[in-house]
Amino acid sequence: QIQLVESGGGLVQAGDSLRLSCAASGLSFSRYYMGWFRQAPGKEREFVGGITRYGASTYYADSVEGRFTISRDNAKNTVYLRMNSLKPEDAAVYYCAANPELGYTLRVAGDFMYWGQGTQVTVSS
Repeated sequence: QIQLVESGGGLVQAGDSLRLSCAASGLSFSRYYMGWFRQAPGKEREFVGGITRYGASTYYADSVEGRFTISRDNAKNTVYLRMNSLKPEDAAVYYCAANPELGYTLRVAGDFMYWGQGTQVTVSS
């Protein structure tokens, strides 16, 4: 059974940093492209960033480029999302997602087969 479990969310002030983690189990982690998405109340789930199977390439939404960094540790079956200079508009439930590496960037929620349960990030102004 494939499971993705996010952790690290919480309440922070604008300008602070957080690091989210997503621990995967039940899959050959290094074969999977990993993505981070977020969903704020009343809004659609949006792509935050993605990382290829060995971490050679990362991709980001324009809204987080330069502030957020995705990394992975295949030995620990874990992907991370480092979020710096957080803004109130970054507040959302953050989800990690997995899909077998296909050789091209995945940015749409429907492209991912597996999802975590999400972790809440709240940013106060």
